[in-house]
Amino acid sequence: DVLNVTYQREFHALKERLRVAEHRTLQRSSELNNILEQFRRAIAETNGSKDALINFSDETQKLLKELASRKPLQVPNIYHHMPHLLNNEGSLHPAVQVGMGRTGVSMVMGIPTVKRKVKSYLAETLHSLIDKLSPEEKLDCVIIVFVGENRSRMTTCACVYPRFSTEFSSGLLELISPPASYYPDLKELKETFGDSRERVRWRTKQNLDYSFLMMYAVSKGVYYVQLEDDIVAKPNYFATMKNFALQLSSEDWMILEFSQLGFIGKMFQAPDLNLIVEFIFMFYKEKPIDWLLDHILWVKVCNPEKDAKHCERQKSSLRVRFRPSLFQHVGLHSSLAGKIQKLTDKDFLKPLLHKIHVNPPAEVSTSLKVYQGHTLDKTYLGEDFFWAINPTVGDYVLFKFDRPVSIERFLFRSGNQEHPGDRIENTTVEILPFLVRRQHSDDGETGPKTKEKYKRTEDGYYRIGEWISTNPPVLLAFSTQNAP
Repeated sequence: DVLNVTYQREFHALKERLRVAEHRTLQRSSELNNILEQFRRAIAETNGSKDALINFSDETQKLLKELASRKPLQVPNIYHHMPHLLNNEGSLHPAVQVGMGRTGVSMVMGIPTVKRKVKSYLAETLHSLIDKLSPEEKLDCVIIVFVGENRSRMTTCACVYPRFSTEFSSGLLELISPPASYYPDLKELKETFGDSRERVRWRTKQNLDYSFLMMYAVSKGVYYVQLEDDIVAKPNYFATMKNFALQLSSEDWMILEFSQLGFIGKMFQAPDLNLIVEFIFMFYKEKPIDWLLDHILWVKVCNPEKDAKHCERQKSSLRVRFRPSLFQHVGLHSSLAGKIQKLTDKDFLKPLLHKIHVNPPAEVSTSLKVYQGHTLDKTYLGEDFFWAINPTVGDYVLFKFDRPVSIERFLFRSGNQEHPGDRIENTTVEILPFLVRRQHSDDGETGPKTKEKYKRTEDGYYRIGEWISTNPPVLLAFSTQNAP
């Protein structure tokens, strides 16, 4: 049992190291492409000068000329959507950058902030996030504060740095601010969706703020989590997010949601940030960030020939919701002047309706009709609880393991605090021993202990548990342990 747990931990650690290696490979590839492009430009600029190449050997000169003569197709890039960036070489370099520049962590958390006329919640937010990290976790993450206003960046820095000087010095905390030249002219934006000119400007700038922050964070860690500057976090939030992401490492997810509100608590895999930033730059003037993210999911998985329900089911495979929420919105005064927002996450104070767990690989199936998308597959993966409609005699839940496992104990819970009446009643738990299945024997040679302790059914299964409706209302879960 102890050896089993050790193997599971090592396996998860290996998956994380592989993900880090993959991320760094992509990063190095991008850096090499940038160097090659700069090299080509330098060669092109000196193409007419013989003196520029005189110190190189004939072979080197030939290679350089080949590089300069190649003219690949022009690939659209950020400058096609934001041509004003070409007016200033430093447009994509932070104008202010405070911190140690830590990289190679598991998780990067980004917090955009702007000056609020009534009250700032930034310090309280940082205290909530930092105080709930263990010493080990503080070494495995970076919190980036993005100041999105030139007029307030020095004020914000002067306010935050003295309070968190230790965190800045250790590398845990960073503060950045973009140059004014990063932003295009936001005065002549088209009013859309009934929004006022000021609101269109606010949401457009917000899209650009998120994009700059993501571009800065992409090379720092494996996962990126988008937060806001007016939240509080639950205890153990870091380990919960990391473990949940690791459990889904084999899944093709794009967004993990740890809050149901807006853009709070949204986790992305770092390599996906490039796609997201490109998409935002294409439509940053058109729609707010949460709509754009939904459009990305639609483009990736929705079939125009199918109905909306089918599309939502497909998108749910890319956007996975964790419950209960790990972050609560506490800000009353919005960064949009004059806006009061009484937004709270109703899931924040709810008890955990399922326990995160890791089960051995298995094929799961059931005759029960699933309710509201709470499938058995998600339950077995530790992502959700299973909810079905009106079980009757003969219905079943089946777990067929990919490899034989030694079951030392099992846990099967039914019902929860929100719906205490929705529970399975008059149920048995049965197993099919591997020897019986392998030998197809009628006498069930499974060993004397199995024969003596458990009742055998007509189809060769052994009944190892049963209960009636007097059980307390708890949630369906299932866990097993591999054979040592």
